[in-house]
Amino acid sequence: MNNLKTALITGVSSGLGYALANLYLSKGYQVVGIGRSKPDIDSSYFFFYSIDLSNLSQIKTSFSSILQTLNEIDICYLNAGLLGKIDSMTQLTKDDIDDVMNVNVWANKEILDQLVQYKNIKTIIAISSGASVNGSYGWGGYSLSKASLNMLIKLYAQEMPQTLLFSIAPGVIDTPMVQTIINDVDDKVFPSARTLKNGVIQTPQVAAQRLFDFSHKAKKEYSGEFLDIRDHLEDH
Repeated sequence: MNNLKTALITGVSSGLGYALANLYLSKGYQVVGIGRSKPDIDSSYFFFYSIDLSNLSQIKTSFSSILQTLNEIDICYLNAGLLGKIDSMTQLTKDDIDDVMNVNVWANKEILDQLVQYKNIKTIIAISSGASVNGSYGWGGYSLSKASLNMLIKLYAQEMPQTLLFSIAPGVIDTPMVQTIINDVDDKVFPSARTLKNGVIQTPQVAAQRLFDFSHKAKKEYSGEFLDIRDHLEDH
């Protein structure tokens, strides 16, 4: 690879990850993208790796190989995520929750373990959600996973003092995940879905730009914290 600044982004196949990849390419970065299927991005500075993030053993082997090709990572977005079933906690099985935890938490731990050894990384932003603190009815598996992700970032921030780490709620974004909620979730049973449908839904491009702006204003004293970008963009 070349000497351009490098952005490493998971979940680039669609939605926010796809928008982030295109934005960073437009800013002159080389982008290392991770996903299940290759997105429609035509750039000689885009390097795609197909990795199933639910396969933890594959992550360990694949990321080790990827990092060997890089001299430095300017920013990493841990963006890939799984919504899981929207249902009451009593109806969710351990297997239901395990599926979400594997992608939203344990896959990110495997990646972070590789990045700790790599060391040459400036900023890591994990994409979290307001669901991590709201505890809304029906969002059990997703809420548990995002709350765990917040704590994961807080813990790793103590072990990576040379890197800025943040867990960021970017707001509601028009992604396949959100479209699933809009189209498939009964908002009479799960009122939080109605709140989502009636609220502000931003485009992935707008969300990506806000994250880009945040990453250039973020301060070290906030490393490890969970932040809602709608509240903190101007402050940081």
